Amino acid sequence: MNAPANKGRLIGVGTGPGDPELLTLKAVRALSEADVVAHFAKRDGNGNARAIVAAHMKPGVIELPMHYPVTVEIDKNHADYKAQILAFYEESAERVAAHLDAGRCVAILSEGDPLFYGSYMHLHVRLAHRFPTEVVPGVTAMSGCWSQTGNPIVQGDDVLTVLPGTMPEDELTRRLSDTDAAVIMKVGRNLPKIRRALEATGRIGRAVYVERGTMANGASVRLADKADDRAPYFSIVLVPGWLGRPGSASASGAVL
Repeated sequence: MNAPANKGRLIGVGTGPGDPELLTLKAVRALSEADVVAHFAKRDGNGNARAIVAAHMKPGVIELPMHYPVTVEIDKNHADYKAQILAFYEESAERVAAHLDAGRCVAILSEGDPLFYGSYMHLHVRLAHRFPTEVVPGVTAMSGCWSQTGNPIVQGDDVLTVLPGTMPEDELTRRLSDTDAAVIMKVGRNLPKIRRALEATGRIGRAVYVERGTMANGASVRLADKADDRAPYFSIVLVPGWLGRPGSASASGAVL
């Protein structure tokens, strides 16, 4: 749909997984063009995406923080959570639309890639048909993590499955049993369940736990060697494929 010429422009900007040097040139260009920079964050915070782009924020730019009303206080399947989050995205979209209607260019920051498990997409589906829109892809968290740990993830005919750790344990186990390699996201408090699913499918020996991947305070370890089940929000579990790769000690080995 063609938007009127006087409308502003919406840009979904992928900021990458954490390392500011993984911000793309195109993302930097988008920030230089933006009149408004919007970013999601927990209450009373600025969010990781805002921190990643800090060096590229131009003087005088309008900032539009969008603070989630809830995060983990209510179960994501509870009706109250769904109602509050839905209202939040509707309100946020209209706040952005007000700037776009005024003819401003609005860049919405998104950790990783905007259209991969990102909050940006909730605004994209509400606004992209109304305003000229561009999406700047970003390096995903999983790509940053397997690169940081030096783990080849898939090769040849390997099948890669990306799984949210929030899914039910039986479904997580089923899907892990039917893939060559896996990336498990949204780890956090779900790590005990993820560990059990990996043990049940015989993949615990290949699993690599990565927290704060590509960030200055990042760390990684074989999940089997991790002594506790504490995990921050920015954590991920990799299950590499390519079992017959040269140099691998065994089919259960993982490179670290």
